[in-house]
Amino acid sequence: MSGLEALDADVEHALESLNVPSYVLDTTGIIRWLNPAARRLVGDVRGRQFTSVVAPEDRRRARDVFAQKVVGNKVATDTTGVIIGADGERLDCEVSGVRLMRGGHVVGVFGQVPQWEIEAREDAPHPHLTPRQTEVLRLLEHGRSTAQIAGDLHLSQETVRNHVRHLLRALGVNSRLEAVAVARRLHAEQPRARPASVS
Repeated sequence: MSGLEALDADVEHALESLNVPSYVLDTTGIIRWLNPAARRLVGDVRGRQFTSVVAPEDRRRARDVFAQKVVGNKVATDTTGVIIGADGERLDCEVSGVRLMRGGHVVGVFGQVPQWEIEAREDAPHPHLTPRQTEVLRLLEHGRSTAQIAGDLHLSQETVRNHVRHLLRALGVNSRLEAVAVARRLHAEQPRARPASVS
């Protein structure tokens, strides 16, 4: 008998009162439980895929880390990434997760977000870019291919190519590499907001 079983403690109630955002995912990645701290951070997203609160450029890696615990050989993982907060803000965070077992089988993942901070806001790198084009450009900056961007944003590859063509025209450049260089230069010239840390 484990120490918790001997105590017959109400761990779920304790986690509900904890000020550290905590969550439970089932083996398909559906969010099944969030404590109040997590709901304040990302909203009440129970019943949705966990990747719905992960920034597009981090979704592939987040799925890989999740799979390591559900079908791989990792019992626990610690990682960093960007999630989308309840108000749409991007949050740089640390995430610790551990597989949940019952009867020798993985039944889900329990995790916590012990630390996060609001990512310094980046304005659109050019006033003529649409929000979607800005999102595509951000993914290009992270080295994503057309196919990867299409998968991350749930678009067809042809739609992604159209967005790329339009954003190249708006930035006055001829290649993706030039577009990324222009965007990074403009980001560097913008005053960056001071991140607010929460722990």
